[in-house]
Amino acid sequence: MSKFLKGTFILLAAGLVTRVLGFINRIVIARFIGEEGVGLYMMAFPTLVLVVTITQLGLPVAISKNVAEAEARGDFPKIKKILVVSLATTISLSILFTPALIFLAPYLSETLFTDPRTQWPLLAIAPIVPVVAISSVLRGYFQGRQNMRPSAISQVIEQLVRITLIAVLTKTFIPYGIEYAAAGAMIASVIGELVSLIYLMTTFKLRKKFRLRKNFFQYVQNGQSTFHDLMKIALPTTGSRLIGSVSWFFEPIVVAHSLAIAGVAAVAATKQYGALTGFAMPLLLLPSFITYSLSTSLVPAISEANSRKNMKVIEHLLQQSLRFSLLTGGLAIVVLYVLAEPLMTLMYGTANGSAFIKLMAPFFLFYYFQGPLQAALQALDLARAAMINSLIGNLAKTAVIFLLASQPAFGINGVALGMVMGIVLITLLHFATMLKAVSFTFYVKDYLKLFAIILVSGSFGYLLWDWQDPRLGLAINIFINAGAATTLYLSLSVVLGLIRKSELIKLQSVAKSLFTSDSKFPFS
Repeated sequence: MSKFLKGTFILLAAGLVTRVLGFINRIVIARFIGEEGVGLYMMAFPTLVLVVTITQLGLPVAISKNVAEAEARGDFPKIKKILVVSLATTISLSILFTPALIFLAPYLSETLFTDPRTQWPLLAIAPIVPVVAISSVLRGYFQGRQNMRPSAISQVIEQLVRITLIAVLTKTFIPYGIEYAAAGAMIASVIGELVSLIYLMTTFKLRKKFRLRKNFFQYVQNGQSTFHDLMKIALPTTGSRLIGSVSWFFEPIVVAHSLAIAGVAAVAATKQYGALTGFAMPLLLLPSFITYSLSTSLVPAISEANSRKNMKVIEHLLQQSLRFSLLTGGLAIVVLYVLAEPLMTLMYGTANGSAFIKLMAPFFLFYYFQGPLQAALQALDLARAAMINSLIGNLAKTAVIFLLASQPAFGINGVALGMVMGIVLITLLHFATMLKAVSFTFYVKDYLKLFAIILVSGSFGYLLWDWQDPRLGLAINIFINAGAATTLYLSLSVVLGLIRKSELIKLQSVAKSLFTSDSKFPFS
């Protein structure tokens, strides 16, 4: 249990830092290349995610689960075999798909995205595919050993390098055109990931007591059973992620064509999509570093408990994760809904996109609930069920986007409604699947308390904003309002028992132990 809490705490701290750095990164991009440039960036990005998803083949989750189970049995030679087979698989797929992305970039930009300028961001981001593929294997290994520190530090390094280069590269390329500036932002991402990989490889080399390259090809040739073990988890997980990635890949295509049917010009559609996905969505996804941290720690923790048939521990881990996700997600909804316009103005210099936040924020509570549920399903060998749930939700989302966005009365708002509908449906399906697999108690009273706290804190935030002092400036007024609403939210959570004193004491003890050295890897 302490390993789970410690790993989650490390990822939370790193996630908070990287998310803040990521926002600075986005602000810089938005200030330099505007809504149109962000639109080009965001239209190209789903293609990268799709290619990376195929290249990774769902191996990070499978590696994490199998390494955790092998270490629980003390089967350390198995861990080396898992690493060798995984690296051979991802490197081979990278060699195949990276040239394919470069070759298809002109067709994708001109035919599918209806904006030829997306070709340059697509070409610029292609080299990141093999880098991310290898990084994901090493992260899966460290996560399987429930050592979250290398993954956490690598994320911070990646963002620091990216943020250092982003302003320089966008400023250098913008005289040549907005598409070249968007490509410059992509190049900064490639270099950031490369430096992050160098750190992971160095850390791995220093901590292990075996030579990975020794008998590498022999391990590959004798790794059929290991490959099959990995694929049992990886393929359904890939299916689930691939469905989401394919859906995201088609999203800008469907949006562009739907808005064209509604009478929106291509340039205007790019700007609107940029405001939705480049300005509003990052704010709505802010608490996702919490759900990501919990989900990453949940897979090896639940896998270990499941291998020992300890259902009590599984339910306890799941209850803790869901409650923490909802508490933090609820606070984010309060702050974002109340301060949507001021936050957008402060960060991007425009209030464009604030309407999307107010429309979507209430439904995003389901999104914060979704991550831990999916991680638990994967750890319990229910990745196939999670994949089917994702398929249903994403098909419904794409259909709703097309039906609504093609209507002039809805336009880009139809895209936002389709997104939240897909989120709600997938989360409900995941929850229904979980109820069939685990003896799970649903505490209705706690959820009613949470909704009451959200309403009271949100109302208080609105009333307080009416009393703002313009002389203090926008940033200070936002800070005062968010701080006051957060204080009220947390106080009510403690008073009503949603945050327990015993958990605060446990978190404090975990925080104190964060800087203790990790145990050596006992395999030579």
